[in-house]
Amino acid sequence: MSAPRPLLSVQGLAKRFGGVVALVDISFEIEAGSLHTILGPNGCGKTTLFNLIDGSLKPTAGQIVFDGERIDGEAPHRIARRGIARKFQVPGVFNELSVAQNLEIALARVGGGYSVSALVTARPDRDRRDQLADLAGLTDKLGYKVSEIAHGERQRLEIAMLLAGDVRLLLLDEPTAGMSVTETESIAHLARRLSEERKLAVLAVEHDLSFVRALGAPVLVANEGRIIARGDYEEIRKDPRVIQSYLGMAADA
Repeated sequence: MSAPRPLLSVQGLAKRFGGVVALVDISFEIEAGSLHTILGPNGCGKTTLFNLIDGSLKPTAGQIVFDGERIDGEAPHRIARRGIARKFQVPGVFNELSVAQNLEIALARVGGGYSVSALVTARPDRDRRDQLADLAGLTDKLGYKVSEIAHGERQRLEIAMLLAGDVRLLLLDEPTAGMSVTETESIAHLARRLSEERKLAVLAVEHDLSFVRALGAPVLVANEGRIIARGDYEEIRKDPRVIQSYLGMAADA
């Protein structure tokens, strides 16, 4: 019996900016409903990789295949329509509107709304809105302005807003930056729920070891534009290459 086709396949991916090499021979696969983390310090190429996957950049070499079709070099809006959504480090939410209004705006966008004023007055499915709020653990915050809720809650809100569409692969760009340990664990819990309950594939790039540990997913370790190690958290934290290039701890830590 043949293995299932991966949802995302990245093969031999490379990116140069003039004489600067950002990525070299990056290859990995992600199955539908799976969780994966790319761990690495700032400047290791994590954001460039996401820019290639979501169409913001075109690769110098290699290919990106999503659900059996090549998408490298495709326009970002076309890639988004395929079901790839990206959450950036800074939450893209409306701070002066309520949590409920933010979710309603996200739902109205999916329904074809354009102007912000029209979106604010739209009345999408309240049941769907409440389902998204429950998923993000924000049911008791629906009436709050976004400016009144915690940073970690704003991050979860934006993830819920992205899920208003038909998302199959969620890209999380350093989702726990600036968070407390409790907030970090809440993001990891949400990612696991998305994988288990919605069969959504989640790929996160991070340099926060506590998030990587809490997520409990397979890890790719990047350094200087290359993948230098693969494995689970316990395997990579003991890998001499990772210790030397990233973790900065003794080999027997």
